Amino acid sequence: MNIRVSAVVALLLLPIAAFSVQCPLPPKGGKGIYQCAGCGTDLFRYDEKFESGTGWPSFWQPVSELNIKLLPDNSMGMHRVEAECSRCGAHLGHVFDDGPPPTGKRYCINALALRLAVKEKPKYEKATFAAGCFWGVEAAFSEFIGKGVVSVTSGYTGGNFPDPTYKDVCSGKTGHAEAVEIVFDPKVVSYDKLLDVFWSIHDPTTPDRQGPDRGPQYRSAIFFYTPEEEKLAKESKERLDRSKKYKDKIVTEIVRAGEFYPAEEYHQQYYKKQGIKPACRIK
Repeated sequence: MNIRVSAVVALLLLPIAAFSVQCPLPPKGGKGIYQCAGCGTDLFRYDEKFESGTGWPSFWQPVSELNIKLLPDNSMGMHRVEAECSRCGAHLGHVFDDGPPPTGKRYCINALALRLAVKEKPKYEKATFAAGCFWGVEAAFSEFIGKGVVSVTSGYTGGNFPDPTYKDVCSGKTGHAEAVEIVFDPKVVSYDKLLDVFWSIHDPTTPDRQGPDRGPQYRSAIFFYTPEEEKLAKESKERLDRSKKYKDKIVTEIVRAGEFYPAEEYHQQYYKKQGIKPACRIK
């Protein structure tokens, strides 16, 4: 018995009420795709499901028209359009022309013909580094956006003055460092990799200075959020010290992250806005 025949036989043995049961829903905040229960082919996205008032799971469009085969169905004394899985031929339901915009279609699907594949919401983490002028630091980490880094924000942290402005921080009296806050997906890019980038873009041996920029706001610092980040930061610093890459001692601070204050908008993606290549970072 082939897949289509066995699927049809199984459906015929079920009571009619079973077809209109609610299909499973993804957890709050999550996303999902409804697949063919017979072969796993992607059929409908959860966010393309709508309440039709029929009691049957209804969708206004499929993931791809190639995944669903439409056939005329003249059974039961009426003309309808049957929907089958293009891959295995399993009966899914019927398609009607009374759905919502933009398609005007209602894919009326048997709940038992569907299974939900949940796409979990990524669990992002944060990393914050100070390595001199934040324009260059932000530009360096922005190269990893789309490669595990979700966002990079220039700002101020490590001080004792609430809501500082650029002018406040430049006074050297607020205790803040120019820093960048990085949101990243640890499943794609590791914290160790971010540390490698951090060490590579500045001189960690110069207290309160990077190149021509002088002042406590230009100090080298790692602000950790978790014990694991603290451990990895200290280990990477020790490895760099042992490598004897620098003649002088590494003075990078490794401290617990505190309040991060985003810098003024004109500081964000500064080099990109100016259309010039990053200049204030040391490699």
